Amino acid sequence: MRPRLVFIPFLILLFHTTVFSFTFHTKGQIIGWLTANADKSIKPQAGLRYIPTFSLEKNFEKGPSLDFELSLNAYGTARFHALDDVRTDGDIDPYRLWARFSTSQFEARIGLQKINFGSATLLRPLMWFDSIDPRDPLQLTDGVYGLLLRYYFLNNANIWFWGLLGNDNLRGWEVLASDKDTPEFGGRIQVPLGNGEAAATFHHRNIATTGILQPIDLETLKFSENKYALDGKWDIGIGIWFEAVLVHQDTSVLPYPWQRALNVGLDYTFSLGNGLNAIGEHFVMTASQEAWDSGESVEFTAVALNYPLGLLDALAGIFYYDWKNKDFYSFLRWQRTYDRWSIHVMAFWNPSRFAIYQLEQYSSLFSGKGIQIMLVYNY
Repeated sequence: MRPRLVFIPFLILLFHTTVFSFTFHTKGQIIGWLTANADKSIKPQAGLRYIPTFSLEKNFEKGPSLDFELSLNAYGTARFHALDDVRTDGDIDPYRLWARFSTSQFEARIGLQKINFGSATLLRPLMWFDSIDPRDPLQLTDGVYGLLLRYYFLNNANIWFWGLLGNDNLRGWEVLASDKDTPEFGGRIQVPLGNGEAAATFHHRNIATTGILQPIDLETLKFSENKYALDGKWDIGIGIWFEAVLVHQDTSVLPYPWQRALNVGLDYTFSLGNGLNAIGEHFVMTASQEAWDSGESVEFTAVALNYPLGLLDALAGIFYYDWKNKDFYSFLRWQRTYDRWSIHVMAFWNPSRFAIYQLEQYSSLFSGKGIQIMLVYNY
């Protein structure tokens, strides 16, 4: 059993001992998919995922509430190399595992949880603690272990503080993982500004160096990283936003200890038929020796289109252009939604190697040219 799974029996016991004073809820998602690719080196894949969620909630007389959530990610995949060569994989991991105390203006949540913020949709510099892929219709992402505190002021300003521990998976745009044995911490303040809002965010972590850049002495590779960000979003008839991030790694070993990223975007719903929503974003990321020097850069433009065909059906398309490598990424989806069922048929035409971000599951599934059919049941 993985070390983190030892928390599950404890939480189940807590559910059992408090079930008579708490309100109990259960829900879940069962997802099946089949992916085929025109690239012969990428084998067809079938998969099944089950995410059951159990929650307890207690509302006290004077307003505070206490609630718990436990959900699991149980999945299995099969790759068909030949009729007699099917390679399978699967696992059961905790997906969410947290406890929360909240009032009308305050929230404290501890455990395995999702933490995300920012206004960008397609190319997110502020994807610090999640790996949400905009092409994923379910927007699934692993969580992080930590404590999150949030306070909401009466003027709609809010302030966040967090501390994380035990996380060593790559998140978002990261190429170096965190040291899971060293605490991470940070915060965010978000304030109303005109007819929108603006925010400043900070995060500090230590980098895990085991196994990288050998044979350099690992003692010289123990370094910290600070992230600074500004972002904002406004409605001026169209929605506009920006996210700007500056990252500094405190080391002289890496060739580019400074990274900066900028996303500017807009969205608008055209009065065509049932309403065509369009999102456009432009993204630049640069790695350099000094904070504002020129260096190695990547640059992308992205467009997303969403059109409802009726009460049940919708069409969506997401398109990226890589200005450095002159590559075009395209993704189309038809979706039909019932009360409990949804069907997704997705087609993609992409380079064989992704340069946008390294979200392993979807970067491998959506490489090259192919189609994916997904069936989802919610209860």
